[in-house]
Amino acid sequence: MGGQALEDDAVNISWQRGVFDAHCHPTDTMTSIDDLPGMKAKVLTIMATRREDQTLVDQVAARFPLSDTDEYKRSASKFVVPAFGWHPWFSYQMFDDRSTYEIPDAMTHYKTVLTPKVEDVAFLKTLPEPLSLAQFLTDTEARLRKHPFALMGEVGLDKSFRLPKEWLPDETQSRDPSLTPGSREGRRLSPYRVQLAHQKVILEAQLRLAGKLGRPASIHSVQAHGAVHEVLQSLWAGHEKISSRQKKRRSSAAGAHAADDEEKINQGPSSPLPFPPRICMHSYSGPADFLREFLNHKVPIDVYFSFSDVINFSGPSSEKVIDVVKAIPDSKILIESDLHRAGAEMDGRLGSVFQRVCDIKKWSYERGAEILGRNWRCFVFGS
Repeated sequence: MGGQALEDDAVNISWQRGVFDAHCHPTDTMTSIDDLPGMKAKVLTIMATRREDQTLVDQVAARFPLSDTDEYKRSASKFVVPAFGWHPWFSYQMFDDRSTYEIPDAMTHYKTVLTPKVEDVAFLKTLPEPLSLAQFLTDTEARLRKHPFALMGEVGLDKSFRLPKEWLPDETQSRDPSLTPGSREGRRLSPYRVQLAHQKVILEAQLRLAGKLGRPASIHSVQAHGAVHEVLQSLWAGHEKISSRQKKRRSSAAGAHAADDEEKINQGPSSPLPFPPRICMHSYSGPADFLREFLNHKVPIDVYFSFSDVINFSGPSSEKVIDVVKAIPDSKILIESDLHRAGAEMDGRLGSVFQRVCDIKKWSYERGAEILGRNWRCFVFGS
């Protein structure tokens, strides 16, 4: 089963109704953006990850703007929903200066946030000057306000990532000039990782900003699902949902104030919350058993799970993903390409995972397009 099967009539009808990419990175190959108007996918949700692509995502979103939540239904044009955020792979490039004006020395900063302790001075000198977290949050808030439907993303935690080594002369000469700088691009890996505590600082700051503006977040998690849950749980502590039975008991105990209390509960919070209203666990690789932690009825965040052909269905663990997809409620599943180039290949990847999810869920392709389209809309727009 693959992208070629997209020529099936039922699948073509699904494309016409709208198939939405919940997470992709075409700004990593800017020469591919001209292929976006000819794609089958209706809307691309494009993620920023590092210093080199924040402006690029902004520019592409301005080129394919979505003016209202129904425009993609009325028009045959293609649209972009941008997401602005700092990926955990690059979290070492940021220092937390929110409570101090002191700018750390680059060497000292990297020795503090990397593990094991870096003694290789030559390697440290290849790393970029670290950036201010406070300034990044200010800049990101401005971008989010500029694009009213923009998300926070890609953010998260990653326990397995290792920093790439410096470019070797022959690697530099063979580098693809069409690729946006800053990613690994096949370089050899160093032994150094970003300390999880530092990753958590960067993630929490961004999730708080998403909460301030009421924006959803797309979350990366590799071998860190428990740690991501811990960060979220620390943010929503005190804001857990209560059941109807608990409401009734509280109402009875409140006596004369019951009506006022119930009205406040129904109206929801009067001020921004310190966590995003909705999150998507992108290319979710956790076990089915862990789903209950995110889908617990007390969790005040609406949690979605997206799947990609390239991450979830291409390795030895692909069989395990079937059980996970089956266990996720129909209303909480999304699909994505997670691809770094717009065009036919992105459509093919997206179409392949669309078919896989529909087959696992035993949906017809038309019904699958309806369900997945509605889920994407609820995740991005909230309704």
